[in-house]
Amino acid sequence: MVKIIMSGCSGRMGKVISDIVAADVGAEIVAGIDVVDDGSLGYPVYRSAGEIGVDADVIIDFSSPKVIDSLLAYATEKNVPIVLCTTGFSDAQLKKIEAASEKVAILRSANMSLGINTIMEMLKTAVGVFCPAGFDVEIVEQHHHNKLDAPSGTALALADTINEAAGGKFDYVYDRSDRRKKRGKKELGISAVRGGSIPGTHDVIFAGQDEVIEVRHIAYSRSIFGNGAVSAAKFLKGKPAGKYSMAEVIADAVSVR
Repeated sequence: MVKIIMSGCSGRMGKVISDIVAADVGAEIVAGIDVVDDGSLGYPVYRSAGEIGVDADVIIDFSSPKVIDSLLAYATEKNVPIVLCTTGFSDAQLKKIEAASEKVAILRSANMSLGINTIMEMLKTAVGVFCPAGFDVEIVEQHHHNKLDAPSGTALALADTINEAAGGKFDYVYDRSDRRKKRGKKELGISAVRGGSIPGTHDVIFAGQDEVIEVRHIAYSRSIFGNGAVSAAKFLKGKPAGKYSMAEVIADAVSVR
């Protein structure tokens, strides 16, 4: 049994994960962290990590970058691993996360879905084939009109995967409206669309001479992220200090099968 602390438990993803765990005989949420508690979650909810008085094996964080300091302090003091699903961390916060990973196990991913993380592995191969052949690379992401950040954390994670596989040669271009010139070969364009109830959609486009290859992922439900987060929590239980990735969670699942 994996005992979980759910940070951001009253948010949309927090409630999705609470429902997933409630139906999972191998996991249990023993406490939540949130400023709101409507009493419907079935476990105690605390306003901050420092108030928690129960033992746990792992923290799942789907909240806000604002709480990262208190989460890291709690995790390092109690030696409780963290699955960080929150995006939008500043450079200073990322440095704190890096430092904390020397004391406790931390898995950070901008997207917890099996599909996106498998696509990231596929892109490494695609970059090795298409980029030396002169293909241009563009990423277009679409989301509902309530999404706050743009581009999405997933779009940036896809871009980083591509750029790392290409040896860091790309410069990210978010807006071409202020320029009137030919597209540069070192550009990696990232575009964001917001509207209506569009499900989270990410397209990676490799555009060459006379042929175009597109890789698309559509998220029709938040449950794909919740399932990934719970799988990551189970994987991280008992792990020594260090940085971990969803690729390792997927590899571990495949090896078990």
